[in-house]
Amino acid sequence: MSEERRRRHWVFGLLACVVIALILWFVLHKPAQKPAPPPAVPVTAEAAVSQNLQIDETALGAAKAWTSDTIFAQVSGKLISVNFREGSDVRAGQVLAEVDPAPYRAALLQAMGTLHRDQAILAGAKVDLARYETLTKQDSIARQTYEDQRATVAQDLGTVEIDEGAVATARINLGYCRIVSPVSGRAGVRLVDPGNLVSASGSTASTVSTASATSNTAAPSSSSGTGGASGTGIVVINQIVPIAVTFTVPEGEFEHLSQLSNGFRNPLTVQALSQESGEVLGSGTVQIADNNVDPATGTVQLKARFANDARRLWPGQFVNVKLDQEMLNNVTVIPVTAVNRGPNGAFAFVIGKDNKVTMRQLVLLKTQGTRVAIKSGVRPGEMVVTDGQMTLKAGSLVRVTQAGAPAK
Repeated sequence: MSEERRRRHWVFGLLACVVIALILWFVLHKPAQKPAPPPAVPVTAEAAVSQNLQIDETALGAAKAWTSDTIFAQVSGKLISVNFREGSDVRAGQVLAEVDPAPYRAALLQAMGTLHRDQAILAGAKVDLARYETLTKQDSIARQTYEDQRATVAQDLGTVEIDEGAVATARINLGYCRIVSPVSGRAGVRLVDPGNLVSASGSTASTVSTASATSNTAAPSSSSGTGGASGTGIVVINQIVPIAVTFTVPEGEFEHLSQLSNGFRNPLTVQALSQESGEVLGSGTVQIADNNVDPATGTVQLKARFANDARRLWPGQFVNVKLDQEMLNNVTVIPVTAVNRGPNGAFAFVIGKDNKVTMRQLVLLKTQGTRVAIKSGVRPGEMVVTDGQMTLKAGSLVRVTQAGAPAK
């Protein structure tokens, strides 16, 4: 009986060993599971297109009067009238104000009297010279007397010429009493009132406030012009039809514009846009390029002329300037957001048919707004990643969540 039990124990043990061996074999020989592929990176993409791209240069500009003249008195005296309305249009040659002409009329009368007197003296000296010449030929007087009379005539002639200059000066000063506008434009706020004393230096004073100002009119004086005058003047005349808009461009862009316009001999079209609404306020052409590059900013100032017939531009007004440069025809265009920067320059992620990306080096032409023209690196129709590039590398699997519209 115990022998039979031992036999059963031995059989059961053998079966247990076989079962354990089978279990170990299945465990050890279980096929390895393949690793799950990395998840696709969600990105947005857009197709590159071939199109014409208008390139514009934008800048901040300021409108200014094409011509701005501060009107000064050219003679000193009491301002007796102001003949313009503030804020009104004036024309070239229009009388704006008048200085009291009485002392200048008196000065002209005095100069003319002196001239007439000296002309009479010259005439008498010439008669004596003719008589002395006859007597000299007859050897009736000493030749020295004749020579002295010739010198007297020459001296009197010089005196008459001085008198004629004094008369001309007096007439000019009298004419300066009528202050006229040198240009057609718009008058600003009046800077001086009738009754004040004005000076050729540009200073003004009340007739009742200072004796020193009154002394300025005691002896009429004149100024050669307003170029060296200082002070407030009488009024500022701004020519606003046409009007100027000035703006600056970077040095490199200036070189490009100079080439396009043949050294600014050919017109470059420019638009002035409202800073508030973006509305076009007027169109003009670049007329003047400054003669130096500002070393502090590396920019060059340009000046454009606008007809401004509608008077939508005003001196001192800030505007956005859009300068038409050139049209790039049939170029490959992609969004600016598709362009990335790396150690080797600009590149883009291009999506292949297997939804894997490749890195393409780009050669850029020009950027306009949200679009950039590509010389090489991407072909029209290829999809470029526009968002989600931060985690991408060459060969990454992507999933396009939103495809952008073709560039326009």
